[in-house]
Amino acid sequence: MKLVTYRTGVEAAARLGVISEDLVLDVADLGAAFGEAMPDTMLGLIDSGRAGLAALSALLARAGSVPPIGTATALTNVTLLAPIPRPRKNVFGIGLNYLDHVAESAAALDTDAALPKQPVIFSKPPTSVIGPDGPIHHNKKITQQLDWEVELGVIIGSTARRVAREAALAHVFGYTVLIDISARDCRRAGQWIYSKGQDTFCPMGPCIVTADEIPDPQVLDLWLTLNGEEKQRSNTSHMLFKVDELIADISQGITLEPGDIIASGTPAGVGAGRSPQEWMWPGDRLVACVEGIGTLRHAIIDATPE
Repeated sequence: MKLVTYRTGVEAAARLGVISEDLVLDVADLGAAFGEAMPDTMLGLIDSGRAGLAALSALLARAGSVPPIGTATALTNVTLLAPIPRPRKNVFGIGLNYLDHVAESAAALDTDAALPKQPVIFSKPPTSVIGPDGPIHHNKKITQQLDWEVELGVIIGSTARRVAREAALAHVFGYTVLIDISARDCRRAGQWIYSKGQDTFCPMGPCIVTADEIPDPQVLDLWLTLNGEEKQRSNTSHMLFKVDELIADISQGITLEPGDIIASGTPAGVGAGRSPQEWMWPGDRLVACVEGIGTLRHAIIDATPE
């Protein structure tokens, strides 16, 4: 299933939906049409566990190709939000997780040239999250080095505490596209959260694809363009630490809970790694895609306070 959080108008409340061809079916309304109570938020559905997904799958089968009146809206007539508009906790970011990105970072950002022996973990606060088409803010008083990173986002579906790698993927609810925006000149004494955690620095969406549709997250192409020029192209097979390793590693000391998000790292091709270095500026257009999930499109806007 492709699950979305959406609204039908500027003032309308956010709703939980599932994409069916060119329609968005409202999950709560679909349940009501068949006399069943269903969650109306993504976090509510995640909290309902496997039983909730099974119930939704059964409702979709009952609805068939002609959903009940009042339960569907054309995809072109809705505004998609971040699938989880307000995460409960910080997003877990993973740094230096593609072999070629380790090399370019060592050359451009003074990070260690040796391959990490354990995942490099940072975080992005909930306030950094924006949805599809949301503007990415450029504040020239803070940064002159705004950079891009396309990533596979991993959504946790059940509590993971000290899990073994072999059992890790069973805790995944689904996957999304995520862009890790970075202000490279805002790193402070080696700490990354201010560089990567500013408002609008975590575009996410356009949907969550449930884990059953992506049984192997290590075979997905991902790419990014800036102003129509390709900057990044790789495959998740090139991750240094695979998704199951990341879940197992984090969960040894930090309990992963339903709705938690892992940004699994980016391949080479970031602006800092280019010669000469390249940065994003107001008026630029950023497009990022992960195979089988979808595409994010964002404009960079001037958000410098007067």
